Amino acid sequence: MKLYCLSGHPTLPCNVLKFKSTTIMLDCGLDTTAALYFLPLPLVHSPRLSKLPGWVSKDGAINLEKELKECSGRVFVDSQPEFCLPEKELLDLSTIDVILISNYHCMMALPYITEHTGFTGTVYATEPTLQIGRLLMEELVTFMERVPKAHAATCWKNKEIQRLLPAPLKDAVDVWSLRKCYSMQEVNSALSKVQLVGYSQKVELFGAVQVTPLSSGYSLGSSNWIIQSHYEKVSYVSGSSLLTTHPQPMEQSSLKNSDVLILTGLTQIPTANPDGMLGEFCSNLAMTIRAGGNVLVPCYSSGVIYDLLECLYQFMDSANLGNTPFYFISPVANSSLEFSQIFAEWLCQNKQSKVYLPEPPFPHAELIQTNKLKHYPSIHGDFSSEFRQPCVVFTGHPSLRFGDVVHFMELWGKSSLNTIIFTEPDFSYLDALAPYQPLAMKCVYCPIDTRLNFHQVSKLLKDIQPLHVVCPEPYTQPPPSQPHRSDLMLELQPPPMAYRRCSVLGLPFRRRYERIHLLPELAKSLVPSEIKAGVSVATVSAVLQSKDNKHVLQPVPKPAPVPPSKKRKRVMEEAPEVLNPKPLLSGAVPLEPFLAMLYKNGIREVKVEETADGHILHLQAEDVLIQLEEDGTHIICDNNEPLRTALRDLVLHFLQKL
Repeated sequence: MKLYCLSGHPTLPCNVLKFKSTTIMLDCGLDTTAALYFLPLPLVHSPRLSKLPGWVSKDGAINLEKELKECSGRVFVDSQPEFCLPEKELLDLSTIDVILISNYHCMMALPYITEHTGFTGTVYATEPTLQIGRLLMEELVTFMERVPKAHAATCWKNKEIQRLLPAPLKDAVDVWSLRKCYSMQEVNSALSKVQLVGYSQKVELFGAVQVTPLSSGYSLGSSNWIIQSHYEKVSYVSGSSLLTTHPQPMEQSSLKNSDVLILTGLTQIPTANPDGMLGEFCSNLAMTIRAGGNVLVPCYSSGVIYDLLECLYQFMDSANLGNTPFYFISPVANSSLEFSQIFAEWLCQNKQSKVYLPEPPFPHAELIQTNKLKHYPSIHGDFSSEFRQPCVVFTGHPSLRFGDVVHFMELWGKSSLNTIIFTEPDFSYLDALAPYQPLAMKCVYCPIDTRLNFHQVSKLLKDIQPLHVVCPEPYTQPPPSQPHRSDLMLELQPPPMAYRRCSVLGLPFRRRYERIHLLPELAKSLVPSEIKAGVSVATVSAVLQSKDNKHVLQPVPKPAPVPPSKKRKRVMEEAPEVLNPKPLLSGAVPLEPFLAMLYKNGIREVKVEETADGHILHLQAEDVLIQLEEDGTHIICDNNEPLRTALRDLVLHFLQKL
């Protein structure tokens, strides 16, 4: 059993598991942090960004004025942002049988895998994961296609040139694996390969293994996966949460008795308490609005935004902010808000019960009805005529490199009354803000990550007790910024097996058993013999048929009667004769009764020597050795066949024939 690790990002995993005769990809996360190397894509013409000087090396030897621009003391790539794909060269991706998706954030690289590698398998995901994943992909494609770039920058990726560039470009890794965004056509083709599954639904893969999704508690439809055969069990835990938020709670008991547990997707901010961050978010928002400023919240169009809106719904009236407008701007804003209300069976019990009252499970439905929350596909059109300040705007993308957020950064960045509040933990907020410096607006960092922290995961692993744990390398050592914090790492016995991008791990257990079925007519013919109390054994002669990873014992076919014929057939064409098997022997030869039996049969001079495995009997007059051992009896007798046969019969007297 082998694990191929195609992504080095702990929370955007992509691994391939070879288990029995199946090849299973576990998630295909897309690392979008490489977008931070690029200039923002403004929706409205930006005089500031259009007049940036091109970059030339100090000695003038390298001139990349068309590709690189100097902005706020840093150098950025002037091209459409590109993303870091999972490794494609480690193994042949066309051999993958299935892809298991754990949540909608971990499927964003799916079109790159299914459309460009010869993949012909099936993708398994829950319905909310598929539908919200589709929205996030559609949003990403729309963001890119709204602001097309005339040329693509490639020269800066040359190794010889890259090492001479200023940081952070010279430190960028795997730049040749960076790719432009896919198209909507590729998204639709990739998602047509998805087969929907429900929690606890068992799916057979080629008769070899069975896969089952379990609720992971992190987002709508998010799953952990059990991959098991009759005698082996692998659990894949990715992006899980024990906090009480909107999704169904995490299912833990089914993870017990795992031979191997593959652990990914822990919180990116282990020192931040999500409840404390929500409180800070609300108080900073209120402070800005009261001072007459606007609040900008860069966010994804699904996920934490549902909790933020619910929190604000409860907070607004108590803070006298009832008249402040909230705007949610995204190409998929309407669909996202609607989907969250219709996936009732994937929600926690509290929200499920509201559906039967009937009430909308999320309060943002009421905010929309009362016109406190308005959603728009873009800043163009209706929004520009209905927009009023001070207000709160939720929009994407959290990287601040594309999407409507770029316009608001240009619009509000020059006033200290305004505040930007970062809630998504995926990007360094200082790097995200770099091309907008100098910035007058206040910046607040309130990362909200509800995934498991190290304390929670240690407790979980104690409860479910897997034999072996496999995890990303960063989880096995303290964060580089806090080397003294040994509590921010996994300390387990035995130590976890760590992986990094392009690792190939041999998982530390071997398959020992395989299940075989007996046909009823064969079972009827068996004659069990009791060898000790409660234990019976039967010999069986049968034909083993293996097909589709299922093994069946069938009766030996009887030779067909040969029709009488005048012509003599060749001997080779006769049916093979099926010989009856020799009887198997069981039991042990007891020393004292055996010596008495020898004495009775006239063999009196016997010297007994004790060994580590039993006894050696030397029949001195006959010059014969008999070795009595736990798993066998040997008679060593030269040139006296009648005596050897007589001794054999004496030994058989004490053994049971099967």
